Amino acid sequence: MVAPMKTILLLLTTIMIQSACLSVAGSIYDIPLKDIDGKDISLKPNAGKVLLIVNVASKCGNTPQYKSLEAIYQKYKNQGLVVCGFPCNQFGAQEPGTSAQIKEFCTSKYSVTFPMFEKLDVKGERRHPLYTLLAGKDSPFPGDVKWNFAKFLVGRDGKILNRFDPKLKPDSEEITKAIETALAAK
Repeated sequence: MVAPMKTILLLLTTIMIQSACLSVAGSIYDIPLKDIDGKDISLKPNAGKVLLIVNVASKCGNTPQYKSLEAIYQKYKNQGLVVCGFPCNQFGAQEPGTSAQIKEFCTSKYSVTFPMFEKLDVKGERRHPLYTLLAGKDSPFPGDVKWNFAKFLVGRDGKILNRFDPKLKPDSEEITKAIETALAAK
């Protein structure tokens, strides 16, 4: 009887903390994050830019998408696109490394230069407030993230514009057109 009560209390505490973070945050730009080096950061420096937010993993069948993520970042960054990589180990334990190992892998194998962040949860009771905003019940695209390399496109105004399946390659016509449309909106 004690163990279920502890579980319920833990769940309620987690929900309260996530709700507090979202109400304090006010927008996607204010949600507290940590970059891949452990530094406190937010998306605020990217206000007014188009964001492609992706949950990434180093040992996944979709891992080669790092190459096309970097390519679209290079192609569109001067127009205002920022690709944001959020490592996640919730799918088949395909991101088991430390932040330092993840950073080394991404830079050495795929020459990643787009911003990378610390590992976080994208679903479940410990879902990070960023993913509560992106995929929670109040999102225009609600529902749990199903696998590594799910992509969310956020417009210059901070609103979620689209959600793309993990298998859809970042340089696909569908994603490229959505990015170009978002970049054209001022």
